[in-house]
Amino acid sequence: MGFENKNLTPKERYELIGRLIEELKLRKYSYRTGKAYVYIVKNFLRSGLPPRDFLLKYYSDKSKSTIRQAYFALKFFYRNVLHERFDEEIPLANKKERLPVVLSRDEVKRMIYGTQNLKHRLVLMFLYYAGMRLNEVRNIRWEDVDFEREIIHIKVAKGDKDRVVFLHPNLKNTLEIYGKKQMGYIFISQRGKKYSPKSIQLIVKNAAKRAKINKNVTPHTLRHSFATHLLEGGADIRYIQQLLGHKHIKTTQIYTHVANKDIKNLASLI
Repeated sequence: MGFENKNLTPKERYELIGRLIEELKLRKYSYRTGKAYVYIVKNFLRSGLPPRDFLLKYYSDKSKSTIRQAYFALKFFYRNVLHERFDEEIPLANKKERLPVVLSRDEVKRMIYGTQNLKHRLVLMFLYYAGMRLNEVRNIRWEDVDFEREIIHIKVAKGDKDRVVFLHPNLKNTLEIYGKKQMGYIFISQRGKKYSPKSIQLIVKNAAKRAKINKNVTPHTLRHSFATHLLEGGADIRYIQQLLGHKHIKTTQIYTHVANKDIKNLASLI
């Protein structure tokens, strides 16, 4: 007999959530995704409802992406914690593909060089000049930066896939001015802990505000801009895929829709 989500004791719910956390860690899910899955499954177990009824009651009025996340959280729970088939065929609307927000080169420079705090400037430079994700910047260590070979070895990439990116001269020079060290996290707070996601988000937000940029700028916007500017400069999209750490080329191809190179050429035809 399969799992029935009813009459569970607090202890049983606690044990199931513990197993869920273990499975998420074993599969190297990101902190943000893991936190969301745990929250959803906790609510599911408290509800005492079957999966379909739970989603209809608690998520029917939510956004498409929120519904999809709740669905996949339950699917993960059934398959990896309960070791049961998850046969619910809940209609999922296709995720609407939104074009990324991209900054111009001038806007990026205004953000970076308008930031006087050298450590904060370095955060912006890693996001843009290395195309790194927020959590990759948080976890970057001095020993990951090879100044001799001018490369950065990103060891904490999404999906636990290592990758190597170039060490841009501007980033290299700023790191040397900041003061090279042998080992340890590059970005440490005054309390001696590595930067929190909120700290990096705030650094980016404040830099965009100082630069008078009226776009919704996030840490990922600088990564989007890195990829788009490489594409506009003539870089092969397969190299960009490797630099970003994308598993599928389709993910990288989104930047062909926002790159200006071909769009500007079309303007000369009319």
